Amino acid sequence: MTNGSLFGRLDRRSLLKAAAAAGIAQVASPFILSARADETVKIGLDNPLTGTYAALGKNEQIGAQLAVDQINAQGGILGRQVELLVEDSTSGDAATAVQKATKLVERDKVNFLLGNINSALAQAMANYANEKGVLHIVPGGHVDTVTGTQCHWNVFRVCNTTRMETNSVSKLLLSSYGKKWYFITTDYAFGHGLQAGFEASLNAAGGTKLGGDLTPLSTTDFSANLIKAQSTSPDAIVLLLAGDDMINCLKQAVQFGLNQKTHIAGAQQELEVLMGLPPEALIGDWVFEWYWNQPGVPHVEQFVADIRKVSGGKVPTARTWFGYASVQTCKLAAEAAKSLETVKMAKAMQGLELPPEIALMPNKAYYREGDNQLMPTLFVGSAQQAPSGGDPADLFKVSQLVKGDEAALPIADTGCKMTWPS
Repeated sequence: MTNGSLFGRLDRRSLLKAAAAAGIAQVASPFILSARADETVKIGLDNPLTGTYAALGKNEQIGAQLAVDQINAQGGILGRQVELLVEDSTSGDAATAVQKATKLVERDKVNFLLGNINSALAQAMANYANEKGVLHIVPGGHVDTVTGTQCHWNVFRVCNTTRMETNSVSKLLLSSYGKKWYFITTDYAFGHGLQAGFEASLNAAGGTKLGGDLTPLSTTDFSANLIKAQSTSPDAIVLLLAGDDMINCLKQAVQFGLNQKTHIAGAQQELEVLMGLPPEALIGDWVFEWYWNQPGVPHVEQFVADIRKVSGGKVPTARTWFGYASVQTCKLAAEAAKSLETVKMAKAMQGLELPPEIALMPNKAYYREGDNQLMPTLFVGSAQQAPSGGDPADLFKVSQLVKGDEAALPIADTGCKMTWPS
């Protein structure tokens, strides 16, 4: 036993006390812990499993676990088997998310850190991961700062920035529905970023922002917001919400008949949301970040079948793919670097392209050198009731495919100033 080991200078009694305090149920020997760490590659997932984003977090976990199982069946990462360690960050508490990240990094000694769905939590985790020098993959936190003004050399993101989302769908809304918009926006980093992006597009087109409401996370009653929006006679009510908040707002919008009086739209939409709505509330134009029904695109059909087997017959969502692609990125990074050293892996990932069996979409998907942002394909379209005789999960009709690097801001405009360790 060396002084550098986890319990280096503790006697047996102290070791047991320390293990109990750290939440470790049994400790047979510190040597076993060291050997186990050497034998496996550990990936820590710090994501919401409770609260308004629980369904999204659980689907990212399903995708991540499928990737782990496939990687292990193929021989692991650099010849070592892979473990997925999962912590519940909650849906909205940054302090809890960082606490769980600390547990994964400092106690469990993970080689990779994944998370978070909540943008504010994702940024807090990214800052912590940078302090600790751990390779961090953000599967589904969209706030622009993660690969923008607060970018880090060791932090990579799979999902799109909020500006990529708004840029991909705003042209459709402006050309089809008019230039007078009212916003209902979730009051934290994600919503703020989306609204800023839409306002930039609206201003560039000479449009008018009629007003906007900021709503707390986990709001259940949007009636006052919707009535206020209707009173301005907008061309479109733009909903910048997610999870249960989006479900509640869309249900109430239909109950008030607003979809008969104006257009309902937004940026990011999720299959989890559409599946939680009654048929009459399947309305609006949105952007999906990945969609399961892609006829003729290589490997997608097999991925859908694999997910159905492990999820009780349910199709994968964008969140499922985020988790899958994030874990597969860990393997790609290690293999490209031939190492688990963070700097070597981060260098090897500059410009790294996802192979077709991981990208699972048309066009090239790659991590952009300079800001570490994945450039995938965005799926623009509208919610729909499932086609008669079709799959009941086919609730989105894709009308346009947008390349990520055509929707993204140039690196010079993102505010990212990448500083690498010397």
